[in-house]
Amino acid sequence: MGPEVTLRRMDESRSSATQACDPDSIRRYWSLDPAITFLNHGSFGACPTPVLEYQANLRARMERQPVQFFVRDLEGMLDDARAGLGRFIGTPAQDLAWVPNATTAVNSVLRSLPLRRGDELLTTDHEYNACRNVLEFVAGQSSASVVVAKLPFPLAHPQEVVDAVMSRVTDRTRIALLDHVTSQTGLVLPIEALVAALRERGVETLVDGAHAPGMLPIDVAAIGAGWYTGNCHKWICAPKGAGFLHTRPDLQSQTRPAIISHGANSPRTDRSRYLLEFDWTGTDDPTPMLCVPEAIRFMGGLMAGGWEAIRSNNHQLALRGRDVLCRALDLEPPCPDEMIGSLASLPLPDGGGEVSNSPLYADPLQDELLDQFDIEVPVIPWPASPRRLIRISGQVYNRDGDYEKLGRALRVLLS
Repeated sequence: MGPEVTLRRMDESRSSATQACDPDSIRRYWSLDPAITFLNHGSFGACPTPVLEYQANLRARMERQPVQFFVRDLEGMLDDARAGLGRFIGTPAQDLAWVPNATTAVNSVLRSLPLRRGDELLTTDHEYNACRNVLEFVAGQSSASVVVAKLPFPLAHPQEVVDAVMSRVTDRTRIALLDHVTSQTGLVLPIEALVAALRERGVETLVDGAHAPGMLPIDVAAIGAGWYTGNCHKWICAPKGAGFLHTRPDLQSQTRPAIISHGANSPRTDRSRYLLEFDWTGTDDPTPMLCVPEAIRFMGGLMAGGWEAIRSNNHQLALRGRDVLCRALDLEPPCPDEMIGSLASLPLPDGGGEVSNSPLYADPLQDELLDQFDIEVPVIPWPASPRRLIRISGQVYNRDGDYEKLGRALRVLLS
Protein backbone atom coordinates (compact mmCIF):
# COMPACT_ATOMS: atom_id res chain seq x y z
CA MET A 1 0.00 0.00 0.00
CA GLY A 2 1.45 3.36 -1.03
CA PRO A 3 1.42 6.51 1.13
CA GLU A 4 -1.19 8.18 -1.09
CA VAL A 5 -3.62 5.27 -0.53
CA THR A 6 -3.14 5.36 3.22
CA LEU A 7 -3.60 9.12 3.37
CA ARG A 8 -6.79 8.86 1.31
CA ARG A 9 -8.13 6.28 3.73
CA MET A 10 -7.22 8.56 6.63
CA ASP A 11 -9.14 11.39 4.98
CA GLU A 12 -12.15 9.10 4.46
CA SER A 13 -11.98 8.01 8.10
CA ARG A 14 -11.84 11.61 9.29
CA SER A 15 -14.78 12.57 7.08
CA SER A 16 -16.97 9.79 8.43
CA ALA A 17 -15.75 10.34 11.98
CA THR A 18 -16.80 13.99 11.94
CA GLN A 19 -20.38 12.88 11.40
CA ALA A 20 -20.21 10.45 14.34
CA CYS A 21 -20.55 12.41 17.57
CA ASP A 22 -22.03 9.75 19.84
CA PRO A 23 -19.72 7.48 21.87
CA ASP A 24 -21.03 4.23 20.37
CA SER A 25 -20.22 5.39 16.84
CA ILE A 26 -16.88 6.88 17.82
CA ARG A 27 -15.76 3.78 19.72
CA ARG A 28 -15.54 1.81 16.47
CA TYR A 29 -12.33 3.70 15.70
CA TRP A 30 -10.65 1.97 18.67
CA SER A 31 -9.83 -1.71 19.04
CA LEU A 32 -10.64 -1.70 22.76
CA ASP A 33 -12.21 -4.91 24.04
CA PRO A 34 -15.98 -4.33 23.75
CA ALA A 35 -16.58 -6.53 26.78
CA ILE A 36 -14.61 -4.17 29.03
CA THR A 37 -15.81 -0.83 30.38
CA PHE A 38 -12.57 1.06 29.92
CA LEU A 39 -12.22 4.03 32.27
CA ASN A 40 -8.43 4.23 32.32
CA HIS A 41 -7.44 6.14 29.20
CA GLY A 42 -5.12 8.21 31.37
CA SER A 43 -2.57 5.53 32.13
CA PHE A 44 -1.47 4.51 28.65
CA GLY A 45 -3.92 6.13 26.26
CA ALA A 46 -5.44 4.14 23.41
CA CYS A 47 -4.59 4.70 19.76
CA PRO A 48 -7.35 4.77 17.11
CA THR A 49 -7.06 2.07 14.47
CA PRO A 50 -6.77 4.54 11.53
CA VAL A 51 -3.68 6.02 13.19
CA LEU A 52 -2.29 2.54 13.75
CA GLU A 53 -2.83 1.83 10.05
CA TYR A 54 -0.93 4.99 9.22
CA GLN A 55 1.89 3.77 11.46
CA ALA A 56 1.87 0.35 9.78
CA ASN A 57 2.41 2.04 6.42
CA LEU A 58 5.37 3.98 7.82
CA ARG A 59 6.84 0.79 9.26
CA ALA A 60 6.47 -0.94 5.91
CA ARG A 61 8.33 1.94 4.28
CA MET A 62 11.05 1.67 6.93
CA GLU A 63 11.54 -2.05 6.38
CA ARG A 64 11.36 -1.81 2.59
CA GLN A 65 14.52 0.31 2.42
CA PRO A 66 15.97 0.87 5.92
CA VAL A 67 19.03 2.83 4.78
CA GLN A 68 16.91 5.22 2.72
CA PHE A 69 14.49 5.63 5.61
CA PHE A 70 16.98 6.20 8.44
CA VAL A 71 19.87 7.87 6.65
CA ARG A 72 18.23 9.98 3.97
CA ASP A 73 14.57 10.53 4.92
CA LEU A 74 14.18 10.40 8.70
CA GLU A 75 15.56 13.79 9.67
CA GLY A 76 13.19 15.65 7.38
CA MET A 77 10.27 13.50 8.51
CA LEU A 78 11.05 14.21 12.16
CA ASP A 79 11.21 17.93 11.35
CA ASP A 80 7.83 17.83 9.63
CA ALA A 81 6.25 15.99 12.56
CA ARG A 82 7.91 18.39 15.00
CA ALA A 83 6.42 21.36 13.14
CA GLY A 84 2.95 19.81 13.34
CA LEU A 85 3.28 19.23 17.08
CA GLY A 86 4.70 22.72 17.61
CA ARG A 87 1.64 24.31 16.01
CA PHE A 88 -0.62 22.24 18.27
CA ILE A 89 1.11 23.08 21.56
CA GLY A 90 2.23 26.62 20.78
CA THR A 91 5.98 26.58 20.33
CA PRO A 92 8.60 26.97 17.61
CA ALA A 93 9.58 23.57 16.25
CA GLN A 94 13.30 24.11 16.84
CA ASP A 95 12.71 24.14 20.60
CA LEU A 96 11.15 20.64 20.58
CA ALA A 97 13.08 17.41 20.95
CA TRP A 98 11.48 14.02 20.41
CA VAL A 99 11.69 11.53 23.29
CA PRO A 100 9.90 8.20 23.83
CA ASN A 101 8.02 9.49 26.89
CA ALA A 102 7.99 12.15 29.57
CA THR A 103 9.98 10.03 32.03
CA THR A 104 12.86 9.91 29.54
CA ALA A 105 12.74 13.71 29.24
CA VAL A 106 12.77 14.16 33.02
CA ASN A 107 15.84 11.92 33.19
CA SER A 108 17.54 13.95 30.47
CA VAL A 109 16.96 17.30 32.14
CA LEU A 110 17.73 16.34 35.72
CA ARG A 111 20.85 14.38 34.78
CA SER A 112 22.07 17.39 32.78
CA LEU A 113 22.06 19.70 35.81
CA PRO A 114 25.43 20.53 37.41
CA LEU A 115 24.24 19.95 40.97
CA ARG A 116 26.32 20.64 44.06
CA ARG A 117 26.24 19.52 47.68
CA GLY A 118 23.43 21.32 49.48
CA ASP A 119 21.33 22.09 46.40
CA GLU A 120 17.61 21.51 46.85
CA LEU A 121 15.32 19.91 44.26
CA LEU A 122 11.72 20.91 44.86
CA THR A 123 8.67 18.84 44.00
CA THR A 124 5.26 17.99 45.48
CA ASP A 125 3.80 14.93 47.13
CA HIS A 126 1.54 14.55 44.06
CA GLU A 127 4.49 14.03 41.68
CA TYR A 128 4.51 10.85 39.56
CA ASN A 129 6.53 8.12 41.28
CA ALA A 130 8.84 7.41 38.32
CA CYS A 131 9.88 11.06 38.09
CA ARG A 132 10.21 11.38 41.86
CA ASN A 133 12.66 8.47 41.66
CA VAL A 134 14.76 10.41 39.14
CA LEU A 135 14.95 13.31 41.60
CA GLU A 136 16.09 10.98 44.37
CA PHE A 137 18.68 9.40 42.08
CA VAL A 138 20.33 12.63 40.92
CA ALA A 139 20.17 14.10 44.42
CA GLY A 140 21.94 11.05 45.82
CA GLN A 141 24.72 11.33 43.25
CA SER A 142 25.50 14.95 44.12
CA SER A 143 24.67 15.15 47.85
CA ALA A 144 21.73 17.40 47.03
CA SER A 145 18.34 16.94 48.70
CA VAL A 146 14.76 16.54 47.56
CA VAL A 147 12.30 18.94 49.18
CA VAL A 148 8.63 17.97 49.02
CA ALA A 149 5.80 20.48 49.20
CA LYS A 150 2.64 18.87 50.57
CA LEU A 151 -0.38 19.84 48.49
CA PRO A 152 -3.76 19.59 50.19
CA PHE A 153 -6.25 17.09 48.80
CA PRO A 154 -9.14 17.78 48.97
CA LEU A 155 -8.60 21.49 48.29
CA ALA A 156 -10.83 24.48 47.62
CA HIS A 157 -8.77 26.83 45.42
CA PRO A 158 -5.73 26.69 43.08
CA GLN A 159 -3.96 29.31 45.18
CA GLU A 160 -3.50 26.66 47.88
CA VAL A 161 -1.13 24.89 45.48
CA VAL A 162 0.90 28.03 44.81
CA ASP A 163 1.14 28.80 48.52
CA ALA A 164 2.23 25.25 49.37
CA VAL A 165 4.96 25.18 46.72
CA MET A 166 6.33 28.64 47.37
CA SER A 167 6.48 28.00 51.12
CA ARG A 168 9.22 25.43 50.47
CA VAL A 169 11.44 27.61 48.25
CA THR A 170 14.78 28.62 49.77
CA ASP A 171 17.99 30.23 48.55
CA ARG A 172 19.25 26.69 47.85
CA THR A 173 16.36 25.67 45.56
CA ARG A 174 17.96 24.69 42.26
CA ILE A 175 14.95 23.48 40.24
CA ALA A 176 11.28 22.65 40.71
CA LEU A 177 9.76 19.55 39.11
CA LEU A 178 6.00 20.13 38.94
CA ASP A 179 3.11 18.38 37.27
CA HIS A 180 0.80 20.25 34.93
CA VAL A 181 -1.81 17.55 35.56
CA THR A 182 -1.13 15.29 38.52
CA SER A 183 -1.26 11.57 37.84
CA GLN A 184 -2.73 10.29 41.10
CA THR A 185 -5.15 13.06 41.95
CA GLY A 186 -5.94 14.29 38.42
CA LEU A 187 -5.54 17.94 39.42
CA VAL A 188 -4.81 20.62 36.85
CA LEU A 189 -2.24 22.71 38.70
CA PRO A 190 -1.99 26.50 38.12
CA ILE A 191 1.24 25.99 36.23
CA GLU A 192 1.52 29.49 34.71
CA ALA A 193 1.26 31.08 38.15
CA LEU A 194 3.73 28.59 39.62
CA VAL A 195 6.33 29.10 36.89
CA ALA A 196 6.07 32.88 37.19
CA ALA A 197 6.36 32.87 40.99
CA LEU A 198 9.35 30.53 40.90
CA ARG A 199 11.17 32.60 38.27
CA GLU A 200 10.74 35.66 40.47
CA ARG A 201 12.72 33.71 43.09
CA GLY A 202 15.34 32.68 40.54
CA VAL A 203 14.16 29.07 40.29
CA GLU A 204 13.72 27.27 36.97
CA THR A 205 10.86 24.80 36.50
CA LEU A 206 10.72 21.44 34.77
CA VAL A 207 7.04 20.87 34.01
CA ASP A 208 5.93 17.26 33.86
CA GLY A 209 3.06 17.73 31.42
CA ALA A 210 2.58 14.04 30.67
CA HIS A 211 -1.22 14.35 30.61
CA ALA A 212 -1.66 17.90 29.33
CA PRO A 213 -1.28 17.72 25.49
CA GLY A 214 -4.70 16.97 24.07
CA MET A 215 -6.39 17.30 27.48
CA LEU A 216 -5.82 21.04 27.92
CA PRO A 217 -5.34 23.94 25.51
CA ILE A 218 -1.67 24.68 26.12
CA ASP A 219 0.78 27.29 24.89
CA VAL A 220 4.11 25.84 25.98
CA ALA A 221 6.22 28.83 24.98
CA ALA A 222 3.92 31.23 26.84
CA ILE A 223 4.14 29.16 30.04
CA GLY A 224 7.80 30.15 30.14
CA ALA A 225 9.18 27.14 31.99
CA GLY A 226 12.80 26.20 31.49
CA TRP A 227 11.66 22.76 30.36
CA TYR A 228 8.27 21.28 29.53
CA THR A 229 7.74 17.64 28.66
CA GLY A 230 4.59 15.84 27.55
CA ASN A 231 3.34 12.55 26.18
CA CYS A 232 1.51 12.25 22.87
CA HIS A 233 0.27 8.69 23.45
CA LYS A 234 -2.22 9.73 26.13
CA TRP A 235 -4.75 12.39 25.12
CA ILE A 236 -3.46 13.06 21.60
CA CYS A 237 -3.87 9.29 21.07
CA ALA A 238 -0.66 8.76 19.11
CA PRO A 239 1.04 5.35 19.23
CA LYS A 240 3.07 4.51 22.34
CA GLY A 241 6.60 5.86 22.22
CA ALA A 242 5.87 9.48 21.27
CA GLY A 243 6.84 12.19 23.73
CA PHE A 244 8.51 15.57 23.54
CA LEU A 245 10.80 17.86 25.49
CA HIS A 246 10.50 21.60 25.04
CA THR A 247 13.60 23.45 26.22
CA ARG A 248 13.77 27.22 26.40
CA PRO A 249 16.45 28.42 23.96
CA ASP A 250 18.78 29.77 26.67
CA LEU A 251 18.95 26.31 28.28
CA GLN A 252 19.36 24.13 25.21
CA SER A 253 23.15 24.11 25.18
CA GLN A 254 23.26 22.57 28.65
CA THR A 255 20.45 20.04 28.11
CA ARG A 256 21.68 16.63 26.99
CA PRO A 257 19.73 13.44 26.22
CA ALA A 258 19.85 10.60 28.72
CA ILE A 259 21.55 8.51 26.00
CA ILE A 260 24.67 9.98 24.41
CA SER A 261 25.16 8.97 20.78
CA HIS A 262 26.49 10.25 17.44
CA GLY A 263 25.26 13.82 17.84
CA ALA A 264 27.69 14.51 20.67
CA ASN A 265 30.62 15.01 18.29
CA SER A 266 28.86 15.74 15.01
CA PRO A 267 30.71 18.38 12.96
CA ARG A 268 27.45 19.73 11.51
CA THR A 269 26.65 23.40 11.98
CA ASP A 270 23.32 23.53 10.10
CA ARG A 271 21.34 22.29 13.12
CA SER A 272 21.45 22.98 16.82
CA ARG A 273 23.43 20.58 18.99
CA TYR A 274 20.19 20.12 20.93
CA LEU A 275 18.42 18.57 17.93
CA LEU A 276 21.50 16.68 16.72
CA GLU A 277 21.79 14.91 20.04
CA PHE A 278 18.14 14.24 20.81
CA ASP A 279 17.05 13.22 17.31
CA TRP A 280 19.41 10.25 17.19
CA THR A 281 20.07 8.24 20.35
CA GLY A 282 20.47 4.90 18.55
CA THR A 283 18.46 2.70 16.22
CA ASP A 284 14.84 2.56 17.29
CA ASP A 285 11.37 2.69 15.80
CA PRO A 286 10.60 6.40 15.20
CA THR A 287 7.16 5.82 13.71
CA PRO A 288 5.20 6.76 16.86
CA MET A 289 6.66 10.28 16.68
CA LEU A 290 6.04 10.49 12.94
CA CYS A 291 2.38 9.65 13.58
CA VAL A 292 1.77 12.56 15.96
CA PRO A 293 0.47 15.03 13.33
CA GLU A 294 -1.83 12.33 11.93
CA ALA A 295 -3.18 11.61 15.42
CA ILE A 296 -3.78 15.34 15.93
CA ARG A 297 -5.63 15.55 12.60
CA PHE A 298 -7.68 12.39 13.14
CA MET A 299 -8.76 13.19 16.70
CA GLY A 300 -9.58 16.77 15.73
CA GLY A 301 -11.96 15.41 13.10
CA LEU A 302 -14.03 13.31 15.49
CA MET A 303 -16.31 16.20 16.41
CA ALA A 304 -17.49 19.15 14.39
CA GLY A 305 -15.92 21.60 16.83
CA GLY A 306 -12.48 20.04 16.50
CA TRP A 307 -10.12 19.86 19.44
CA GLU A 308 -12.03 22.45 21.45
CA ALA A 309 -15.09 20.21 21.27
CA ILE A 310 -13.04 17.11 22.15
CA ARG A 311 -11.54 18.75 25.23
CA SER A 312 -14.91 20.13 26.34
CA ASN A 313 -16.59 16.76 25.83
CA ASN A 314 -13.96 14.93 27.87
CA HIS A 315 -13.98 17.54 30.62
CA GLN A 316 -17.75 17.30 30.97
CA LEU A 317 -17.56 13.49 30.96
CA ALA A 318 -15.04 13.57 33.82
CA LEU A 319 -17.18 15.99 35.83
CA ARG A 320 -20.38 13.99 35.31
CA GLY A 321 -18.56 10.78 36.12
CA ARG A 322 -17.13 12.32 39.29
CA ASP A 323 -20.61 13.47 40.35
CA VAL A 324 -22.03 9.98 39.77
CA LEU A 325 -19.35 8.49 42.03
CA CYS A 326 -19.81 11.22 44.64
CA ARG A 327 -23.48 10.27 44.90
CA ALA A 328 -22.68 6.56 44.97
CA LEU A 329 -20.04 6.94 47.70
CA ASP A 330 -21.65 9.85 49.58
CA LEU A 331 -18.71 12.18 48.94
CA GLU A 332 -18.20 15.85 48.18
CA PRO A 333 -16.10 16.81 45.13
CA PRO A 334 -12.52 17.13 46.40
CA CYS A 335 -11.53 20.08 44.19
CA PRO A 336 -13.14 22.86 42.15
CA ASP A 337 -14.30 22.09 38.62
CA GLU A 338 -11.64 24.41 37.16
CA MET A 339 -8.95 22.02 38.43
CA ILE A 340 -10.36 19.07 36.47
CA GLY A 341 -9.36 18.23 32.93
CA SER A 342 -10.27 14.75 31.68
CA LEU A 343 -9.32 12.94 34.90
CA ALA A 344 -11.06 12.93 38.26
CA SER A 345 -9.96 11.20 41.46
CA LEU A 346 -11.95 10.48 44.58
CA PRO A 347 -10.89 9.03 47.94
CA LEU A 348 -11.99 5.50 48.78
CA PRO A 349 -12.31 3.91 52.22
CA ASP A 350 -9.13 2.25 53.40
CA GLY A 351 -8.98 -1.33 52.16
CA GLY A 352 -7.32 -4.55 53.18
CA GLY A 353 -5.85 -7.46 51.31
CA GLU A 354 -2.46 -8.13 49.83
CA VAL A 355 -0.71 -5.50 47.76
CA SER A 356 -0.08 -6.32 44.11
CA ASN A 357 3.52 -6.74 42.99
CA SER A 358 2.96 -4.42 40.02
CA PRO A 359 4.77 -1.06 40.19
CA LEU A 360 1.83 0.58 38.41
CA TYR A 361 -0.97 -0.13 40.88
CA ALA A 362 -1.20 -1.67 44.31
CA ASP A 363 -4.78 -2.43 45.32
CA PRO A 364 -6.73 -5.69 44.83
CA LEU A 365 -9.94 -3.66 44.35
CA GLN A 366 -8.73 -2.85 40.83
CA ASP A 367 -8.61 -6.54 39.97
CA GLU A 368 -11.96 -7.17 41.64
CA LEU A 369 -13.61 -4.50 39.52
CA LEU A 370 -12.20 -6.14 36.39
CA ASP A 371 -12.83 -9.75 37.36
CA GLN A 372 -16.34 -9.29 38.73
CA PHE A 373 -17.70 -6.33 36.75
CA ASP A 374 -15.53 -6.04 33.60
CA ILE A 375 -14.45 -2.51 34.57
CA GLU A 376 -10.88 -1.33 34.03
CA VAL A 377 -10.17 1.65 36.28
CA PRO A 378 -7.12 2.41 38.45
CA VAL A 379 -7.18 2.27 42.23
CA ILE A 380 -4.19 4.29 43.36
CA PRO A 381 -2.30 4.27 46.67
CA TRP A 382 -2.19 7.62 48.43
CA PRO A 383 0.08 8.69 51.32
CA ALA A 384 -2.68 10.45 53.29
CA SER A 385 -5.80 9.00 54.87
CA PRO A 386 -7.84 7.51 53.30
CA ARG A 387 -4.94 5.70 51.70
CA ARG A 388 -6.31 5.03 48.24
CA LEU A 389 -8.00 6.88 45.38
CA ILE A 390 -10.06 5.83 42.40
CA ARG A 391 -9.33 7.77 39.21
CA ILE A 392 -11.67 7.92 36.23
CA SER A 393 -10.90 9.12 32.72
CA GLY A 394 -13.22 10.78 30.22
CA GLN A 395 -12.51 10.07 26.55
CA VAL A 396 -14.76 10.41 23.51
CA TYR A 397 -15.57 6.68 23.47
CA ASN A 398 -16.92 6.76 27.06
CA ARG A 399 -20.60 7.07 28.01
CA ASP A 400 -22.36 8.31 31.12
CA GLY A 401 -23.52 4.77 31.72
CA ASP A 402 -19.92 3.66 32.18
CA TYR A 403 -19.62 5.72 35.35
CA GLU A 404 -23.03 4.65 36.60
CA LYS A 405 -21.93 1.03 36.20
CA LEU A 406 -18.78 1.78 38.19
CA GLY A 407 -20.80 3.46 40.94
CA ARG A 408 -23.02 0.39 41.30
CA ALA A 409 -20.00 -1.91 41.38
CA LEU A 410 -18.27 0.13 44.07
CA ARG A 411 -21.36 0.09 46.25
CA VAL A 412 -21.33 -3.71 46.08
CA LEU A 413 -17.60 -4.18 46.63
CA LEU A 414 -17.23 -1.59 49.39
CA SER A 415 -20.33 -2.62 51.33
